Amino acid sequence: MTTTRAALQNFFAAEAAYITEGANFDAMATCLAPDVVMYQAEHLPYGGAWHGPDGIEKFMAAMRRTWASLEFLEQRFVVEGDTVVIYNRGRMLARATGRMLETSVMQLMTFRDGLIAEIRPFYLDTAAVVEVLTEAHG
Repeated sequence: MTTTRAALQNFFAAEAAYITEGANFDAMATCLAPDVVMYQAEHLPYGGAWHGPDGIEKFMAAMRRTWASLEFLEQRFVVEGDTVVIYNRGRMLARATGRMLETSVMQLMTFRDGLIAEIRPFYLDTAAVVEVLTEAHG
């Protein structure tokens, strides 16, 4: 469990640094299984299924184009064997509109051999995400 928790903390810290500071993808890649898959809500700008570390890197590039910053305000992990449920409450700044979004996302992650094999995020409110990204500031 400690290894899984450490891998999660490393992954999320690397994700925030990638989005906010323009860090490279290498730190995230070390946490991913070669056949990792992420499933995002289809109607988000970065929606769809993303396969392999290359796919996750393309997803992260789309996130970085969309969001100027990502800050995790609260995280909770429930670990059951190789399955983890993560509660993330965070704040993101939309690059195009300059609007801030504070929201929650639950994620179901599956680990294999200490690496993330599958990621399934469930947004509290995808409509709020789209609204912040598309509505003009002010």
